Amino acid sequence: MKLPRRRFLHLAAGAAVQPVASCLAWAQAYPTRPVRIIVASAPGGANDIIARLMAPWLSERLGQFIVENRPGGSNNIGTEAVVRAPPDGYTLLLVDSTAAINASLYDKLNFVFLRDIAPIAGILRLPYVLVVHPSVPATTVPQLIAYAKANPGRINLASPGTGTGPHVAGELFKMAAGIDMVHVPYRGGGPVMTDLLGGQVQVLFGTTSLTIEQIRAGKLRALAVTTATRWEGLPDIPTVGDFLAGYEASSVFGFGAPATTPAEIIDRLNKEVNAGLADAKMKARLAELGGTVVIGSPAEFGKLLADDTEKWGKVVKFSGVRAD
Repeated sequence: MKLPRRRFLHLAAGAAVQPVASCLAWAQAYPTRPVRIIVASAPGGANDIIARLMAPWLSERLGQFIVENRPGGSNNIGTEAVVRAPPDGYTLLLVDSTAAINASLYDKLNFVFLRDIAPIAGILRLPYVLVVHPSVPATTVPQLIAYAKANPGRINLASPGTGTGPHVAGELFKMAAGIDMVHVPYRGGGPVMTDLLGGQVQVLFGTTSLTIEQIRAGKLRALAVTTATRWEGLPDIPTVGDFLAGYEASSVFGFGAPATTPAEIIDRLNKEVNAGLADAKMKARLAELGGTVVIGSPAEFGKLLADDTEKWGKVVKFSGVRAD
């Protein structure tokens, strides 16, 4: 039987709409079981705290969201677990800038981060603070640079580990300033702070949470923050970029999912995360960590991650840093 043209077009249009309608209905029903948020590091760090702040918000609006820590391999174990998970929206990754650094730091990974993780939403940007031991005769960034140039290889730049955010922030500083400082890696922020306070190492690009008490107690001297704008927690402290044009270093946090996760689910999660970031109580709790919220689309968060990956790739290549 030959269908009239008008009838054929009507049926064809209906057939085309049906899969879209089914996807939308499925996304609206999501989630129907608990969703795991994988944190690729041990409990207690900034990314773990952020995940545990966001999980109750998402649980109240969508269903049960559970935080699961999968530390190891400089965050690569947890990241790969999400890459290998079914792309159905039930396994998410708390993303931070470590993934952007690892993309260049490691010669062989079993995944390509920008290809295999779909961005969902940004959450927070955290600055680092450039601090020095009081024995260092510098109260400004230009004075530190001059002192380092006069004493090449005699100043120790500490970090909580090779390839960490504070480490590459320091390497970027060395590259931009044209100075030589000896990198001394530790295993975590606690040991770094012990030796920095004792004067065994002299310089650190530290997280706000790690350094702020010692700065306020006068045990460390803050010279600058690493973000493009000043941090409200230290409003009188300038930015590194005030003295080295274009310098910016920070850790960006957000949510990702396995590649090919349905766009409808990603968009729904993005909407709820952004609603949380606009909530006054949530903003205040995130501000206590020392950062600023990052509200935007999945594409905008993806661009942040791509820009981070490109920038840190250049720093890793220039400095010759390799994974331990």
